[in-house]
Amino acid sequence: MNKRNEHIVKSYDEELARLRGEILGMGELALEQMSGGMRALREGDGALAEEVIAADARIDKLELEVSGDVLRLLALRQPMAGDLRGVLSSLRIAADIERIGDYAANVAKRSLALSEAQPRAAVNGLSEMVEFASGMLREVLDAYAAGDAVRALDVRDRDVDLDARYNSLFRELLTYMMESPSVIGTCTHFLFIAKNIERIGDHVTNIAENIWFQAEGELPADERPKGDNTNIPLTP
Repeated sequence: MNKRNEHIVKSYDEELARLRGEILGMGELALEQMSGGMRALREGDGALAEEVIAADARIDKLELEVSGDVLRLLALRQPMAGDLRGVLSSLRIAADIERIGDYAANVAKRSLALSEAQPRAAVNGLSEMVEFASGMLREVLDAYAAGDAVRALDVRDRDVDLDARYNSLFRELLTYMMESPSVIGTCTHFLFIAKNIERIGDHVTNIAENIWFQAEGELPADERPKGDNTNIPLTP
């Protein structure tokens, strides 16, 4: 390989590495938003909630940068096979992380409407859901960084556990509302927050499947496990 070709290959590899770095940066911001949104709710911290909401624009900006890089790579490099799958998967993964950021911001927005007089058991349940979902996102980002499709699929299979936590909290909140109509407003906000967190798990699952696609050239053969049995659509 002559020096010119070596330079082209090195430059191409650097562009792919930059794209991966942008994706991972988006993921780190989303994790911060998830943590901050839940802390704002738990502590009744309006200023923190506003910071989380404002930070969503940073993730949106990064998604646009990823889109621009993908278009440039497709136009100038014309990637093939695994590289092409990686570039296209990056676009989809970025979109999923952007949605995760939206849901985390929604948690913060809901926290602004809540007073400190909250069912603490429900708040604890939401905290556990966020911790579990954050663990899934952290694990899938590590799988993406390592190109580990098997690890990504293991994360996908954990979504059913997050759904189970959502179902349990959903029933708990309905019980609160039936026993004490005065908390219906608060618990309705909690229901939306819980659904936001459950949807984060769905987007983590999408990311895991795209990592598998990048490595294997096809989506997983088995259907993704699903455990949300509430049958009530909650659209934040």
